[in-house]
Amino acid sequence: MGSLCINEVLRDDELRSILSRLEDDKDKERFGLVCKRWLHLQSTERKKLSVRAGPHMLRKIAARFSRLVELDLSQSVSRSFYPGVTDSDLAVIADGFKSLKLLNLQNCKGITDAGIASIGSGLCSLQSLDLSYCRKLTDKGLSAVAEGCQDLRSLHLAGCKSVTDGTLQALSKNCRNLEELGLLGCTSISDSGVIDLVNGCQNIKFLDLNKCSNIGDNGISSVSKSCSSSLKTLKLLDCYKVGDKSILSLAKFCMNLETLIIGGCRDISDESIKHLAASCKSSLKNLRMDWCLNISDSSLSCILSQCRNLEALDIGCCEEVTDAAFQDLGEVELSLKVLKVNCPKVTVVGIGNVLEKCASLEYIDVRSCPHVTQASCEEAGLQFPQCCKVNFAGCLFEPDVLL
Repeated sequence: MGSLCINEVLRDDELRSILSRLEDDKDKERFGLVCKRWLHLQSTERKKLSVRAGPHMLRKIAARFSRLVELDLSQSVSRSFYPGVTDSDLAVIADGFKSLKLLNLQNCKGITDAGIASIGSGLCSLQSLDLSYCRKLTDKGLSAVAEGCQDLRSLHLAGCKSVTDGTLQALSKNCRNLEELGLLGCTSISDSGVIDLVNGCQNIKFLDLNKCSNIGDNGISSVSKSCSSSLKTLKLLDCYKVGDKSILSLAKFCMNLETLIIGGCRDISDESIKHLAASCKSSLKNLRMDWCLNISDSSLSCILSQCRNLEALDIGCCEEVTDAAFQDLGEVELSLKVLKVNCPKVTVVGIGNVLEKCASLEYIDVRSCPHVTQASCEEAGLQFPQCCKVNFAGCLFEPDVLL
C-alpha cells in the first residue's frame, strides 16, 4: 500500500485544531510555510496583525485574513511614514474587517472626522479603539463612533485637543459598557462633560484625565459616586482645580482604587490623604503625589503604615516631608518596589529607615535630595537591595508605572 499524503488524511477542522495548539507565533508562521492549503488555513485563523499598507494592499489583507480581530496601524512618533493612514484606508478597513474588535490608530495624524465616521458605521463589533494624537478629530467624528460602536469598552484620545464635552455626552448616551477612557491633554473638557459621562457610563475602571486643566472637584466627585465599585485607576496629573473634596469622595466611595495620580494637585492636604489611606488600605498599589505641597509627614506615615500593598510611591518635591515620615512604622514590612523621594528635607537617616522596612525595592530616586548622595549613603553604610537601581543623578530610565 502506497504512503498517504497528510493533506489526504486530515480535514480542515483537524488542521485548525493543530494550529490552535501552537502557542509560539514563530511556530504558527512555520505552519503556513508547509503548502498553500496550510497557508490559507493559517491566514483565515489569524487574529492579530500589525501592518503599514495603503488601500490596495489593505483590500488584499482583508480577503486573506478574514477572521482578524485585532489590527494595529499605529505610527511611531519618531518614525512616521508619508502620507500615513488616510481616510480612504479607514473606509477599506470599515468595509473589509467586519470582525474587528481592536483597532489601533495612534499617531495617525492624517485621518479626519470623515474617515473615523466610516469606522463608526462599519465596525459595530469594535470594543477597543486608540486614536491618541489624531489631532484632526473633533466631536463630530467621535460622536459617529459612539453611535455606531455601542459595545466600545476602551477608547483612548490622548492629545486630541479638539475633543469637548460633546464627545463625552455621546459616549454616555451610546457606550454604556465603556470601561477604559484616556483623555490626557484634552483641555477642552470640563466637569460638566465628566458628569454627563458617568451618568451613562458607570462601569469605568480606568480614567486618564492627566493635564485636563478644567477638571475640578465636582467632576471627580461625580466619578467616584457613579463608578464606585468599578474604578481602579484614576489619573489627575496637573489638574490644579482638584482638591480635598475629590480625595475625600474617592475615600468614601472607591474602596477598590488601585492607582491614583494626583501630582501637581497643590490644594490637596493631609486630611484627605489620611482618609484615603484608611479607606483604600487593601487596594492601593500605586500613588503619585509629587508637587502636592501641603502633604507632610503625618499623612505620608499613614500611607506607609496602612497601605500594605503599595508598590509604587512618588512624593517628589513635597517640601514638608522629612525623615520623620519613615520612622515609627512599627512592625510594618513595606511592599514598595518603586520609590521616588526627591524631598529636600529627607536625609540618609530617612532612606535608611525605608531600607530596613523594604526588602523588595527595585528602584529609588533621590536625585533632588541634597542630603542624599552616593557618598553620604556609603558613609552611612546603607545597604540597598541587590536588584535595586538607585538614581542619584537622573541618569537612569524611570519605571513608567507612575506616568
